[in-house]
Amino acid sequence: MSEDDVLMLSELPAGALRALLEPRGMRVLVVAPDAPIPGSYWGEREAGLIGDALYVRADTPVHSALHESCHFLCMDEGRRSCLHTDAGGDDVEESAVCYLQAVLADQLAGYSRDRLFADMDAWGYHFRLGSTRAWFEQDSDDARAWLVTHGLV
Repeated sequence: MSEDDVLMLSELPAGALRALLEPRGMRVLVVAPDAPIPGSYWGEREAGLIGDALYVRADTPVHSALHESCHFLCMDEGRRSCLHTDAGGDDVEESAVCYLQAVLADQLAGYSRDRLFADMDAWGYHFRLGSTRAWFEQDSDDARAWLVTHGLV
């Protein structure tokens, strides 16, 4: 599987991402095909964050939309109020974001944790144990603890 094989938002059931994120306080804003994505840290087709808005296109990878939305979910209100493009945070929070996106993948219609793991590996995430699944199952205690401490799982 290559980066070009990851699942795109256009392949999810209509409204699936909104149904997952809007109850959690996020707006999902879809930009026109080939238009620049506001607030995208990585550019190209990757999701963007500005305030409580997640910006995506039809060709945005699902894992990217989940990852950026989990950055928002892991922030306190102070950080959310000035959020623009770079979510910041430390290494443990970044791990917590990855863990939370795996939790939410199973709650997103048309997606799954297994597909998320494959997509993250194809995109190029690097974990000590060699794969996203191995990290999640064997090396993510610090990330889960962070999420528990912050009341997110």
